[in-house]
Parts: sequence; C-alpha cells; structure tokens
Amino acid sequence: MSHTIPMRVIAHIHSDFPTKFGIPRQSGLADAPARIVFEPEYRNADALRGIEGFSHLWLLWHFSKAEREGWSPTVRPPKLGGNKRVGVFATRSPFRPNAIGLSSVRLDRVELQTPDGPVLHIAGADLMDGTPILDIKPYLAYTDAHPDAVGGFADPVSQRALPVDCPLALLEPLPENRREALLAVLAQDPRPGYQHEPDRVYGFPFAGFEVRFSVSDGRLTVVDIQPAEG
Repeated sequence: MSHTIPMRVIAHIHSDFPTKFGIPRQSGLADAPARIVFEPEYRNADALRGIEGFSHLWLLWHFSKAEREGWSPTVRPPKLGGNKRVGVFATRSPFRPNAIGLSSVRLDRVELQTPDGPVLHIAGADLMDGTPILDIKPYLAYTDAHPDAVGGFADPVSQRALPVDCPLALLEPLPENRREALLAVLAQDPRPGYQHEPDRVYGFPFAGFEVRFSVSDGRLTVVDIQPAEG
C-alpha cells in the first residue's frame, strides 16, 4: 500500500532564472547568486543558529513546475539527446514518483534582519525563481564528498565547455556580479539536448534581461542582451 507523508514548504528561492530554459544543468556549475526567503512561520533566527559556520548547504526542493499525474519507470535524459530511455532512479529527472530535487549550494552570507526576516544568500543554485524549498541541511565534506565516485552516463569527462563569444558592449548593461555567472551558463550550452540547429537563435531570460545566442561549429555566439519586456 502506498503511503503519503505531509511536507511543508519552509522557504522559496529567488534567483535570476524566471523560466526553466537556461537554468544550470546541475548545482555548482555556474556561480549565480540567489536568496532563500523563509515562509513567515519559519522566520526565526534561532533556526539558523550556527549555519554561518558551513561553507555549503544541501537544499531539498520541489519541482513545482514539473508535476505530472502518475509516473514512468523510464525517462529520456537530455544528456543522452532525449532519444534513449533509462531508469528514472538512474537520473535526476524531475518526472519521478516524488518531484523532489537536491542541490548543493555555496553559502555566501546570512542576513538575519531584513523586511522578509532571516535570509540566506547563496551561489551555485540550479533552481528556478520561486522554487519551494522543503528543507536545508549542512554539507559535510568529510562524508558527503566522494572524489572517486563514478558518474555513469552523466559523467562530465566527455563533456567540454563551449567557447563563448560575447562582445563586452553586450555585457555592460548587466550588473557586474551577474556577468561571469551568465558566461558560465552559456558555456554549458543551455540548448535542449535534442536541439542542435546551427542557424537557430535561442533565447532565455536572465536577471531581468533577455539573452539571445546561437551555436555553430562548437562555438556559442551571443547575439543580443536586452532588458526583458514587462
């Protein structure tokens, strides 16, 4: 018999990614800043006592924009081009029996007194703006890090960063603390794994801007960066 367990949303993340397109494929791949703002019930500074001593945190969160009725035992990971099926539990796909995500992020600082109560400032998150946070736990390097771990089909050895051509004039409207993060996101090739059209111009919103780019001959070229409409 299947059992259900009640879960509570303790916070929401505020990031530079209002849509799924462009979000880093895994946490830690782009040093994009974000904030964790707690729900009123959990805006208690005592709940964060001692957290400033940790450099990294684990976030458990809800794939709130990827819910589906039912589930499938196999999925098609973008890393495999979207054509090959593997077991759902061998992937980090959002389409799983429980739509829970796990991310390791860097803790930049803790701000205890804000209009929104205590706020955690983090970097390296792979979460869309507004994602519900279910829990936060400290990352413990002595037990959580496994340097000899094998990554299966997701091993990055065969993956290389794309060279990115982006004129400085296009980057200038962006805040300085967002430029390197954007370039890191672009170097990962944010296109879906099954879309590799050399003449196509892709676009995604980032930090209040619309970023447009194309990829040809293994090189990404930024076409335009403009303030997002609305």
